[in-house]
Amino acid sequence: MDPVTHGITGALLGKGYFAERKGRVAIFAATLGAVFPDVDVVREVFSRDPLAIVKYHRGITHSFVALPFFAALLAWLTRWIARRLEIEAPSWPMLLLIYGVGIASHIILDGMTSFGTRMWTPLSQTRVAWDLLFIIDFSFTSIVLLPQVAAWIYGDREKSRSRALKMWPLFTLGALAAWALAGAAGFPFHLWLVAVASAAIAALFFLPARGDWGFRVKRSAWCQAGTYGTIVYLFACSVAHHAALIRVKDFASANHISIDRIGALPLPPSLLDWGGVIRSADGVFQARYDLRNPEPPAFRFIADSPPDRFVARALELPEVQLFWQFARFPVIRTSVDADERIVDFGENRFVNTRRKSPQPFTYRVVFDSAGNVVEEGWQSDGMFLRRMQKLAPQRNGETP
Repeated sequence: MDPVTHGITGALLGKGYFAERKGRVAIFAATLGAVFPDVDVVREVFSRDPLAIVKYHRGITHSFVALPFFAALLAWLTRWIARRLEIEAPSWPMLLLIYGVGIASHIILDGMTSFGTRMWTPLSQTRVAWDLLFIIDFSFTSIVLLPQVAAWIYGDREKSRSRALKMWPLFTLGALAAWALAGAAGFPFHLWLVAVASAAIAALFFLPARGDWGFRVKRSAWCQAGTYGTIVYLFACSVAHHAALIRVKDFASANHISIDRIGALPLPPSLLDWGGVIRSADGVFQARYDLRNPEPPAFRFIADSPPDRFVARALELPEVQLFWQFARFPVIRTSVDADERIVDFGENRFVNTRRKSPQPFTYRVVFDSAGNVVEEGWQSDGMFLRRMQKLAPQRNGETP
C-alpha cells in the first residue's frame, strides 16, 4: 500500500476512535504510527546494494514481533516532546495503544497486497501476501479519505457550503487524474466512471446539508462510518479474490497443469480486475481478466529457457538466491549479446499482459563467454529503476 493511503488510514482511525477525548496528539500519533513502518526506505535509499528493496523493505519495521518495541519508543518520544513543548498529550499507555493500532494497520494493509510483507520478522522471513489489494487502490483510498473530508465540511455550519464547493471540483480533478494515470500505466477504465465518481462525491458533500442532519453527526461518527465502509470493501475484495482464484484453478485443472504456485492477483482499476498466474515446472501461465466477463480467461505461456551452465552459475550467486526467495512467479530467460551471455530472472507477480518492456522486478546477470560475471542488477521496469552494477574484480575469474 502506498504511504499516503497508510497515513490517511491512520488519521481515520485516530479521528474515529481516539481524538474525541485525547485531542490532536492522538490523531498525530495514529497517523505517524500508520506511516512509520516505511521508515525502512531510508536504508534502501542510502544503500548501494541493488537488491536493497528486497533485502530491507517490509522487514523488521513491518513486523508484529517488533511492533510493541516501536510503539513503546514512539509513545515515549511523543510524551517527552509534548512535555517540552507544554502540549497536553494522552498518557503513555494510551499512546502505546494508539501507536500500536497505527502500526498494525500498516502491517495488515501491506499484507493484503501482492508484494506482501514479512510480518513475523525475525522469527520468519516468509512474505505474507493475501492478494486482496493492488499496491495503489484509488477506491480504497477514497473510502478512507472522503468521510474525513465530509466531517471537515460539516464541522462548521458557516463555512460548510464554501468548503463543499471547493472540495467537489478538487476531487473530480483527482478522479480525472486517476483515469489518466491508469490509462498511461496500461490499466484503462471508461471515462464515464469519472462522471459517476464525481456525482457520488457531490452527493456526499452536499446532500447531508438537507435537513441539517450532516451538522448533527460528530466527526468521530463520520470516521467510524468510513472504517465500517473500509471493512465492507475489504470483504468484497476477498469475495472477488475467491471468484478470481476459482477461474485460475479451473484452467489449471482443465489443462492438467502441474502446479508449483498459483495465484489470483488484484489489478487496477477495480476489484473486478484480476491477473491469474500459475508457475509450472517449466514456465509461467499468465492471464488478465475481468470478473464481469463470463468467458474463461485467455492464458499465455512464458517458457523458461533451456537450462545451461550460465543459468546454473547464476543460480549460485547470493543475489540471485535472495531474489529467488522474494519471487513468487519467476521465469528464467537467456539470451546472447555479442560475446556476452545474459540470464534474466523475471517476476510475473504484477500482471500486465499489454506490457512490452520487462515486468517489474526483473533481475539480470551478464556473463562473458568464459562464464565470469560481468554485471548484474535490475532491468529497467515499471518503476523506471535501473541499478545494474559492475562486479568487484574478485568475482571475475571464478570457475563457472
